[in-house]
Amino acid sequence: MSAQPPDGPSTSAPLPAFAGFGIELEYAIVSDDDLGCLPVADLLLREGAGAVGGDCAGVQVNDVARGALGWSNEFVMHVVEIKNLAPEAGLSYLSGLFQNEVRAINRQLREWQARLMPTAMHPWMDPATETRLWPHDPDGIYAAYGRIFDIRTHGWANLQSMHINLPFADDAEFARLHAAVRLVLPIIPALAASSPLADGVPTGFMDTRMEVYRTNAADFPSIAGSIVPDNASGRAEYEETVLRPMYRAIAPYDPDGVLQEEWLNSRGAIARFDRNAIEIRVTDTQECPQADLAIAAAVIDTVHLLFSGSTAGLADQQAMTTARLAAILRACTRDADLAEIDDAGYLALFGYPAPRARARDLWRHLVRRMGANGLLHAHSWRNQLDTMLEHGPLARRILKALDGRTGPDAGGREHVAAVYRQLCNCLEEGSMFVPELTRRR
Repeated sequence: MSAQPPDGPSTSAPLPAFAGFGIELEYAIVSDDDLGCLPVADLLLREGAGAVGGDCAGVQVNDVARGALGWSNEFVMHVVEIKNLAPEAGLSYLSGLFQNEVRAINRQLREWQARLMPTAMHPWMDPATETRLWPHDPDGIYAAYGRIFDIRTHGWANLQSMHINLPFADDAEFARLHAAVRLVLPIIPALAASSPLADGVPTGFMDTRMEVYRTNAADFPSIAGSIVPDNASGRAEYEETVLRPMYRAIAPYDPDGVLQEEWLNSRGAIARFDRNAIEIRVTDTQECPQADLAIAAAVIDTVHLLFSGSTAGLADQQAMTTARLAAILRACTRDADLAEIDDAGYLALFGYPAPRARARDLWRHLVRRMGANGLLHAHSWRNQLDTMLEHGPLARRILKALDGRTGPDAGGREHVAAVYRQLCNCLEEGSMFVPELTRRR
């Protein structure tokens, strides 16, 4: 999640729900020598534009189109985003394309002795001294954020996530899709948490990205709300209850209206009526695109389960209060797969057969159902999902590899760097990170 105005996959005509998907993956650019943040995203995009030729060759750009996928800038100079440029119905097809773009970017970054680093936060970045805001900003969007908010913090400058864009055709589909998405949001960190460190040490949260993001705009509570969005029956209600309060709150600090757009909304899922999509933003970036797409498949299939009404009707889904959902999200942000869910009403909405569960057991239930009759083919993602369910989310696997050897001293930094170098290798190779298997190589 970031302050970057999301400009992911779009289409000229509204697609029906689940007819196509848009994926955006964000990665840190780091020095190959010491893995420190390297603010060269503008050089990467300029060289990338030159590589594909055309009128943009050698000119500073914010986006590079490379066939079905593209690269773009983010809020800070050490982060780059890869995304599909039009909705795709097949996530398996996208997996290989994203892996190819990762390798293409890494080849280009060798010019500056740099590479991409996965996970949702750089493990020891000091945002107070290392933040470099994206400077190529003709509309003044980034400058406005920098003026209004304290952006030299982890909650603004040290975040990488996957965004999942789901289309809807009309108000009726929006209401059903929005209701389903808000129910799935709280348990996403249980599968996807990948940010257990900040300032070089464990934070006590498996999903530190979500924890620091949650309060980064605390002076304007209408911008992020409870991260879990409130119910909305359609566009008119959404604009009245979500968008207009944000615009009113920010207006005294944004007299030119630069930020008064849909993307100012920082909830964990936001409506993009400009492209008839809901964008899910609660998913940490993983160690390789195959892992990201496996999580996307599980999330999309679970949203589809609820959207279909096969386990609970719309009225029952919308009866779940935001406060109850936010409590589950906070538990999963802290404990991920081991979070205790003792809300029997919530579990019943997913067809779970018991009144309480650990979050990992709920995901096991959902992935089994996905394999039986899900929207997407679970066999495409079986190895990745099995790794996550057996060994825990990436955050837990990182902590296991670190084995308590962290800290501000040289030894702690060296060990953290060694583990994150392995993660960089996983990203390049397209492989899952499992500490036991990594040690055998």
